[in-house]
Amino acid sequence: MRLSSISLSLLFCSLLSATPADLILSAGRVVTMDAQRTVIVNGAVAIAKGRILAVGPKAEIDQKYQAAKRIDRPDAILAPGLINTHTHAPMSLLRGIADDLTLQKWLEKFIFPAEAKNVNEQFVRVGTRLAVLEMMLGGTTTYVDMYYFEGAIAEETKKAGMRAVLGQTIIGFPAPDYKTPELALAGTEKFIQRFKDDALIMPTVAPHAIYTNSPETLKAARALADKYKTLFVIHVSETQKENSDCGRDHNNMTPTAYLESLGALTGRTLFAHAVWTRANDIITIKRHNIGIAHCPSSNMKLGSGTANVMGLLRTGIAVGLGTDGPAGSNNDFDMFEEMDLASKLAKVSAQDPTVLPATQAFAMATIGGAQALGLEKEIGSLEAGKKADLITVSTSAPNGWPMHDVYSMLVYSLKASDVQDVVIEGKPTVENRKALTLNPVEIRRDVKLLRDKVDASLK
Repeated sequence: MRLSSISLSLLFCSLLSATPADLILSAGRVVTMDAQRTVIVNGAVAIAKGRILAVGPKAEIDQKYQAAKRIDRPDAILAPGLINTHTHAPMSLLRGIADDLTLQKWLEKFIFPAEAKNVNEQFVRVGTRLAVLEMMLGGTTTYVDMYYFEGAIAEETKKAGMRAVLGQTIIGFPAPDYKTPELALAGTEKFIQRFKDDALIMPTVAPHAIYTNSPETLKAARALADKYKTLFVIHVSETQKENSDCGRDHNNMTPTAYLESLGALTGRTLFAHAVWTRANDIITIKRHNIGIAHCPSSNMKLGSGTANVMGLLRTGIAVGLGTDGPAGSNNDFDMFEEMDLASKLAKVSAQDPTVLPATQAFAMATIGGAQALGLEKEIGSLEAGKKADLITVSTSAPNGWPMHDVYSMLVYSLKASDVQDVVIEGKPTVENRKALTLNPVEIRRDVKLLRDKVDASLK
């Protein structure tokens, strides 16, 4: 009786001295993705005010912190949220309308006409909700987008509690939102001014590509990005044709060399794809500290080629993973698929099974993506002081048995459908596979209505 009283007293004193936390998550394994790639067996993470307070063994976290809410997943892996470095989110409503085509034919014969007939602000809002629902359920906590009506995308993303780097598209023909590049640039500036201090939304400048913009527009887009110190996002060297056309039109220069000649690489930049980069391009990319969004599914589906990912990584260039699409180039937002394919594509390309191991592939989906965006001090790993963006991935299904190497499991065995919980900015957005901030029934209803409209427009 006396021992029980002493034990209760000690417990009470411990609770009184514990630091308050908003949320504690624990799991069978915590994959931190810190510099040492620390993995904690029976670990936990304490969170307060949207940031990580501490990461460590569950027993230590429980002793030091007392949380208003707990999520305990002993049969799961706790990891940083995945970072999708290249999407066109509202195109979720166009998936399946045209597949198995070359990029130029897909764009010019199907996508651009379908967008001209269908894309408006309501289309963008519904497509964004669908995309964010799919991404969050699959463990993505940050995504990079390039599309139209980016302000509407930002609003819907914020409502869902998701983090995003959003680029207003600037393109050299009448677009659904802005009819000229000049109007698009002015709209981009207003978009940046509106969201530049937002906790979840990072606004950026996103000229579509060198082949859809004049040199004057590309220079103006760079100047705008430099003015506000934002990211500059652009498709570069996605296809061999793009490189060949650039060489023909610009004194044998590659797209990377052409952009450098325009002074368009003066600040933080993200290249999407970079499939046909040459040795001199890689030197230029490294010199300008440019990040790369590697999109293996898209590059494979369009037959665009195989990016020299290992050459980029060996040079010390930050490379993240992106899904692209999700229409024609890739019909989903599955980052687990991208990790798996990135590793296997590198291996078959090099004819070497040792290249791009699972640890490196998972790094590309987390801290590597953060580095490509210049956000590695805020997201991409589970470390005290960083933003609390994290996921739990269940290992309770047969594809999660047995657990030997945690990185092998994450990259080669587990799937997007195994994601159990998602926390962004310290707030749960998915719990036990249930979306907390979005209504799937309403989204599906709205998607069906717009699908019928798109189908009718293509007849």
